[in-house]
Amino acid sequence: MYDAPHPILSADGFLIDREAWTPELARALAAKIPLVLQEDHFEIIRFIRAYHERFDHLPTNRLFIKAVEKALGPEKGNSRYLNQLLAGAPVRTACLIAGLPKPPGCL
Repeated sequence: MYDAPHPILSADGFLIDREAWTPELARALAAKIPLVLQEDHFEIIRFIRAYHERFDHLPTNRLFIKAVEKALGPEKGNSRYLNQLLAGAPVRTACLIAGLPKPPGCL
C-alpha cells in the first residue's frame, strides 16, 4: 500500500520536520506574514535554531529577550527591537521562520 506524503507544514503553518528547513523556505514562510528577510532576521533565526538544538526546548518571550541580549548585546536583546523585527510576536515569528515547532502557550 502506498502512503501519501506528509505535508511539510502543520495546520498552524509551522514546519513539521526541522531538518527540512532551508533559508529559501524561511523566505517563503516569512513572505506569508509578510516579512522580507534581511541579515538581521537571519541572525535571530540562527540564534533560535541554535538555542533549540542546545536546550531541546523553546524559550518564553522573556527568556528569549534575555538570551538574545546575552548573545548579541543589548541593542538587539530588547523587546522593542525584537518586536519590530519579528512582526510583534518575536518567539512565535522566529520559530515559524526558523522551522521550529510552535512555542508552548502560543495562540
